[in-house]
Amino acid sequence: MDKTAIDDKALRSRVKLLGNLLGEVLREQAGTRVFNAVEQLRQGYIRLHKKEDSRLRERLARFIDALPQDDLVLVIRAFNTYFSLANIAEEESQHLQRRRLLQKGDGLWTGSFEETFRSLQQQGITSGQIQYLLDQTRYLPVFTAHPTESKRRTVLHGLRRIFVVSQTLDDPSLNDEEEKEVTDNLRAQIQILWETEEVRTNKPQVQDEVENGLFFFRDSLFKAVPMTYRAARRAARRVFANDDIDIPAFIRFGSWIGGDRDGNPNVTAAITSWALRTQSVEVLKEYQQRLSGLYQLLGHSSRFCGISPVLLASLERDADDFPELAEWVDQRFPSEPYRRKLRYMMTRLDLRLRQLVNGQIMNESAGPAYGSAEAFLDDLLLVRDSLRGHNDDYIADHDIQDIVWLVQTFGFHLANLDIRQESTVHSRTISELYADVPGFAGYLEMSEEARLITLTEALKRPGPLVEHHPELSPLAAETCAMFRCIAQLRREVSASGFGNYVISMTHEASHILEVLVLAKEFGLAGWSRQGLYSEIAVTPLFETIHDLERMDAVMSTLLDNPVYTEILSSQENTQEVMLGYSDSCKDGGILSSSWSLYQAQLRLAAIADKRNIQIRVFHGRGGSVGRGGGPTYEAILAQPPDTVRGQIKITEQGEVLSFKYANLETAIYELTVGTAGLIKASIGLVRPVTPDNPAYLKVMTELTHLGEKAYRDLTENTPGFLDYFYEATPLNEIAHMNIGSRPSHRQRSDRSMSSIRAIPWIFAWAQSRHILPAWFGLGSAIAQWRVEKPERLEILQDMYQHWPFFHALMGNVSMAMAKTDMALAGEYAGLPLDQELARSVFQKIRQEFELSLGEMLAMAGTEQLLSDNPGLAFSLQRRNVYMEPLNHIQLALLRRYRNDDAPPEFREIWLDPLLRTINAIAAGQRNTG
Repeated sequence: MDKTAIDDKALRSRVKLLGNLLGEVLREQAGTRVFNAVEQLRQGYIRLHKKEDSRLRERLARFIDALPQDDLVLVIRAFNTYFSLANIAEEESQHLQRRRLLQKGDGLWTGSFEETFRSLQQQGITSGQIQYLLDQTRYLPVFTAHPTESKRRTVLHGLRRIFVVSQTLDDPSLNDEEEKEVTDNLRAQIQILWETEEVRTNKPQVQDEVENGLFFFRDSLFKAVPMTYRAARRAARRVFANDDIDIPAFIRFGSWIGGDRDGNPNVTAAITSWALRTQSVEVLKEYQQRLSGLYQLLGHSSRFCGISPVLLASLERDADDFPELAEWVDQRFPSEPYRRKLRYMMTRLDLRLRQLVNGQIMNESAGPAYGSAEAFLDDLLLVRDSLRGHNDDYIADHDIQDIVWLVQTFGFHLANLDIRQESTVHSRTISELYADVPGFAGYLEMSEEARLITLTEALKRPGPLVEHHPELSPLAAETCAMFRCIAQLRREVSASGFGNYVISMTHEASHILEVLVLAKEFGLAGWSRQGLYSEIAVTPLFETIHDLERMDAVMSTLLDNPVYTEILSSQENTQEVMLGYSDSCKDGGILSSSWSLYQAQLRLAAIADKRNIQIRVFHGRGGSVGRGGGPTYEAILAQPPDTVRGQIKITEQGEVLSFKYANLETAIYELTVGTAGLIKASIGLVRPVTPDNPAYLKVMTELTHLGEKAYRDLTENTPGFLDYFYEATPLNEIAHMNIGSRPSHRQRSDRSMSSIRAIPWIFAWAQSRHILPAWFGLGSAIAQWRVEKPERLEILQDMYQHWPFFHALMGNVSMAMAKTDMALAGEYAGLPLDQELARSVFQKIRQEFELSLGEMLAMAGTEQLLSDNPGLAFSLQRRNVYMEPLNHIQLALLRRYRNDDAPPEFREIWLDPLLRTINAIAAGQRNTG
């Protein structure tokens, strides 16, 4: 049994307490009528979950229809607030369980550092090999802004306060009076949350999304990161005793917020510049605060301890840079060298901040300000090593080392800002910019072979290709402005400020070379004494099933190009490749997507071995199963054997950010299990690993073919399917929500699969409780594969028990199916205008669900879903009872809002409560997009 399993009795008690306090607030603030309405719906649907009663169901439907608009808003808010409180209780319960294990001296919860190190030790891995694994480890979560996260920062702050106060109740030393005081405070915080508007009044700008991302660094990650490194150090010392294992800074953060231009015209070069500068200001302020604390702490006198001569020599150099300040610090702290040093360091940081705000160039010759994070780090190491020299090891290895780890992790840029743009944008820009350059005439009409020749020759030529840029279209001009921006910010902020340049919809090798040619045009690539180089690393993104199948050909063509391989050698022979989970699942279904991605990683590893290069896979995962979501630890361990080689990059999208990183305690846990999973999955770096069972691979290939066929039959060959999707889900209404700066459609008027973005595709199906992208096709695949061959069930059961990939995939599908409610989905099927077609489509969906459910239970050998994960099962049971009234309210509001016979002013009054139901259902499901 997993030692992190939730103590459900204690959890139920805490959920009940929070629910009761919410009830008190609701009665006082909203009035008895609203409180009674919530209770009538809550208790009524609880009764229906226990026993179906058609008369009660009809009464509840009439009751919802009779609720006035103002009351509806408050009822929806009550359920939404309940979900937020239930989320807090579950998160706190999980943290408490892990903490109690540690208090008992049993730190071996699954995914902890100690469990990881002991597991590897038992497999014969030595401390030296552990050190090698740690040195190779690079865990790279990348924050993105996507239209599934709807929480305002004000709400996040309120939820954090409730989490902290609720934790206080777990203190066994509290007496009755103290417990009442804490409970009163908890009620007060819940009341503040109730009185806070949870819905944005305006659609967020990109700047708002950047600020939302910074919230997680400011409120948790600046503390969580060094605490995670400390936990790894403690575990290594416990497991390997006297062996001195060094814990490197193995975490880095990336961001797309302010750099993701694909389909979002709001992300301009000016916005990107602002985003990176804002990131830098944020991390510099954190360092200032940390240095201020050290300044108070390190009052050591040189009369009583031996200060390092190297540090004393650095003070002389500091005095030369700051003669006026030197006079003051020498008088103020004549025998306190650490305070003198810290005052100089704080002044250098202050100067850098001022220069950053003023847009001045930052480099090694930027005067007395720190020109780089490395210079700041050097000073920190001087202080740390000097403290160690006179046996102040604890301060050196905790207070100072924490800042050292922060600087090694965040630098002066906070997070590597990736730039993303769609491939055809670069093609059109090349065509316009070089229209008069010999060899580029008719570029867009060229064959792929001709493009490759033209681009390769352009890369060989020194310097820019055009002296004076022609007049360009707005799109091409903005693309060029982006490259100028990158060049400028590398000088002014940090050479490490940008991550990779990601090309979405990469179909050909020329798409990568186009970006490099543009980089060269603006001074970001060219010739050095060592040969060709590029300061921009380009990441092809393969998204659709077709793209994944063509990936080998594209990468082979690219790596056969000697000019490109020379550029790659300037980037430590490391090629990043991004795999898109969302579009591939929307394109071919969950089985085809998952298996195509698995095989793609195997092929990438083979390419890396053949070419003697390093390939880092960038996983474009979302929160939901249909977008590659699920527990990070299990997902990493489920990667193909010997394909994870120390580095992994993963997007953290939408609501996942707040669930993982809003609270310090959970942030530490998530960073720990992510890194621990990465270390375990990278064991192939130090010893041979067992490859997958070939029989499993054959079965999975056959299942995938059958599953994709069933999925495409639904999405491509079923009459009226797209109309059903648009009308039986709140897709169009989602577009009205002020939750993201990015449009939900590539072309608003185009009602087609290609126009719908993958995120709203998943989000809308989840709202209507179909959730079909996460499971459709599974039942047909398994049933057809084992038809008239009952012995094949044992093969599937063996795969489920012994193959990590298959077990993780089926576990995620089970979770999605447990959230699916065919009865409610059937209610949404009543919304489309053409009911005959709608009934036909829904019947097909329901039959596949029932088939998938039966096959899943048979394979797992259980009578109900999630029987091997009781904590999650209990959570979903709690939520489903409360989500059903919200879905029925949403259905009623959709009918009113879509009533074309009603006057516009009547329809519009229902939009606000309708959007609130979308918010609330998303909160209840947690990983909706």
